[in-house]
Amino acid sequence: MQINISGHHLKITTALKDYVEKKFEKLTNHFDHVLNIHVILTVEKNIHSAEASLLVSGNKIFAIAKNESMYTATDALVGKLDRQIVKHKEKLKDHHQSDVDHHAIT
Repeated sequence: MQINISGHHLKITTALKDYVEKKFEKLTNHFDHVLNIHVILTVEKNIHSAEASLLVSGNKIFAIAKNESMYTATDALVGKLDRQIVKHKEKLKDHHQSDVDHHAIT
């Protein structure tokens, strides 16, 4: 998993970079097929926004979160992405396995 972090109107400090990386590591607990993550942190008029796009097996997931604190915005962003990853993982499951039993010839 590769994480790219960039900032607009914001200097990415080591503490902020480490915080973002630590939070995004939690996403792999649910789904380990995350290939690439691009995070953009922005500050405009005291509103901190965090947005990310994830490239997962065969799909792209995007989310954005805004707050007065960059850390809180990052937490909200990871929460949104986590829900989307769980939903994506559910779609990948084969729900048609039980159909074979219903079509048995008697």
